[in-house]
Amino acid sequence: MSKLIHINSEYAEWVKSLSLRFRQSQVKAAVKVNSEMLKFYWSLGKDIVERDMENKYGSGFFKNLSLDLKDEFPDVKGFSPTNLGYIKRFYLLYSNAFDFHPQLGGKFAQTVDSENYPQVEGNSKHAIVQNVEDGIMAKACHDIFSTPWGHHKLLIDKFLKAPEKAIFYVHKTVENGWSRAVLDNVIDTMLYEREGKAVTNFQSALPAPLSDLAQELTRDPYLFDYTQLRGKYDETELKDALMTNVQKLLLELGNGFAFMGREYRMVVGGEEFFCDMLFYNTHIHSYVIAEIKTQKFEPSFLGQLSGYVSFANHILKREGDNDTIGLLICKSKNEVMARYALEGYNQPLGISEYELSKVFPENFKSSLPSIEDIENELKEK
Repeated sequence: MSKLIHINSEYAEWVKSLSLRFRQSQVKAAVKVNSEMLKFYWSLGKDIVERDMENKYGSGFFKNLSLDLKDEFPDVKGFSPTNLGYIKRFYLLYSNAFDFHPQLGGKFAQTVDSENYPQVEGNSKHAIVQNVEDGIMAKACHDIFSTPWGHHKLLIDKFLKAPEKAIFYVHKTVENGWSRAVLDNVIDTMLYEREGKAVTNFQSALPAPLSDLAQELTRDPYLFDYTQLRGKYDETELKDALMTNVQKLLLELGNGFAFMGREYRMVVGGEEFFCDMLFYNTHIHSYVIAEIKTQKFEPSFLGQLSGYVSFANHILKREGDNDTIGLLICKSKNEVMARYALEGYNQPLGISEYELSKVFPENFKSSLPSIEDIENELKEK
């Protein structure tokens, strides 16, 4: 026990109240361990910030608090000085997460405090009801308190000054069930900066809110950084490389995509047509046709894709399916040209770029290993 708890009655009373709150959270923790612990962390972080504890009790505050909490809860981990610092920043990060929408920020703080610790002043019953009914805040609270603490520490380290990014990755973590390692890798791909950024005509070609949902499914650029390609490659090699690991391709495309086939055959008027890749997205209940071009975008590419989309609507689309979406993925594009070109089409079409970050030198023997190469490698191991 620290000396501070003996010489400062206000501090001692506060530590005692923490003990009561923690015991209350332990009762609920039998059912919702992570969620209730995070709500306790939120409450503790709020106290530290709003009561200005560090300035009030000096530079040794976190060390003293750690000693006192460990004395109160000797069998509980998580009260080291380092973790207490994370708890403070946890509150700072998410209490600021809605600065771009101030009224939501206030509602978020009220919802969290009112739900679990009604003794906090300034929260009316009417405000609590309003907050619970607010879908945006309900999702924010649910996802933040459903995300593991280790994930939050990662997000705190990376996005303390960018709370909108932290909230984005919290939602994605809950939606996709990402481990901490996967989350770390996804952050490295700059998903926040890429998601929903394709040039599309979805707003005019699809009804709301389907148009917004479809836009969110796009990325620009797509990162095909796991393909073993040499410096100079053609479309066949790129598509072959993507197909060597469909699971990675689906991860890059995003949640809800199911792979239906490559060079998918559609017969129209007795003639055969083959689209590069056919997917079905379970979130928007639409077929998605992806055409990949290793050249810079040309307006003529859209004509072929538009035809495939029309064919799919007649041949594949069933009751309950939304309109088929076409996605053109090119080596590069002129943004203005792409937007102008899309104006001439009624089908929902999108244009994105792709990037390869692991490209082998041009003098590499082959872009992909042969069957013999793979067999020889396995024999050597």
